[in-house]
Amino acid sequence: MAKPIDVWMTPSGPNPWKPILILEELGTPYEIKSVRFQDVKQKPFLDLNPNGRAPVIVDPNYNNLVLWESGAIIQYIIEQYNPERKLTYNDTKEKHLLNQWLMFQMSGQGPYFGQSAWFTLFHPERIPSATDRYNAQLKRVLEVLEGHLSGSLPARDGISGARQWLVGDKMTYADLAFVPWNHLAGSALPAGPDVDPLKEYPHVYAWHQRMVSRPAFRKVWGMREKYMEEQNLSQVGLPVGKSYEEVMEEIEKEKKEKGS
Repeated sequence: MAKPIDVWMTPSGPNPWKPILILEELGTPYEIKSVRFQDVKQKPFLDLNPNGRAPVIVDPNYNNLVLWESGAIIQYIIEQYNPERKLTYNDTKEKHLLNQWLMFQMSGQGPYFGQSAWFTLFHPERIPSATDRYNAQLKRVLEVLEGHLSGSLPARDGISGARQWLVGDKMTYADLAFVPWNHLAGSALPAGPDVDPLKEYPHVYAWHQRMVSRPAFRKVWGMREKYMEEQNLSQVGLPVGKSYEEVMEEIEKEKKEKGS
């Protein structure tokens, strides 16, 4: 039996929950190592990931392999822990289409949603041109997904018309990779988390609801709430009552204390 994979993560960000959700769907054992946002910018976390970002996995089943970048982690999990191809396909064409959508999540959804959240929530100055740009890019990503799922864009896998999944006739890792950022998309827009931007895109919304209604997502998101509460984090991911600038000041102070 496989030993649990250690998943080092900060609970507020969407990226760590992408591989965790996939591990949960596969039934692969894992153990969460929850750390503060401040800790990923300092040793010993930097010894795991010199880029100072979460998630990172350490896999005791393969000589304690250390791997960072959520997309690379997802590809590794699918290659090593998905022997029945539950979340992928054997066919070369479909496998590469899945990789295409994962890359779109990594290069499109994640960065644009993240920048939208940054300029909406955290940037110390209000820069309307930046906020407007990234809010528009967030919506553009949703428009691409809506066009594909609605069937209005050319299909590449032989499925015509409206579709339930990004590739083929079943849920795959490519679908699941979009879930955490989509679930938090409202926080990245000026209207706030109480307004769900996905509802403007009916096929995207239905696709998202199919996944968040699954037991795996409900369990994983319940864990997120637990770890957020343990660290006394607000829904935007900062310690309750503290600004981003105050958190960064704490990080610099801790670095100096450890260096002295």
